[in-house]
Amino acid sequence: MLGGISIWQLLIVLAIIILIFGTKKLKNIGGDLGGAVKGFKKAVNDDDENGSETSKPQAQVRHDEPSDSTNTYDVEAERKSESSEERK
Repeated sequence: MLGGISIWQLLIVLAIIILIFGTKKLKNIGGDLGGAVKGFKKAVNDDDENGSETSKPQAQVRHDEPSDSTNTYDVEAERKSESSEERK
């Protein structure tokens, strides 16, 4: 089924988790997780609503292939060493 995990193995894992944490703690964790997901969705929707009204159109960048490949420059950048006079 799920990569070699049967429903019985999942039920056994679920039973062990319930024995370790207890149903009350699992209920609290589920409620906290649900609240976090709702808050995340609300924040994303609010950001989309606010961002679409105030956002400026973005600049478009063109990626044209040069017709002549001889315009390629090979540049090696080096850092200048600072002398003691330039630091003062």
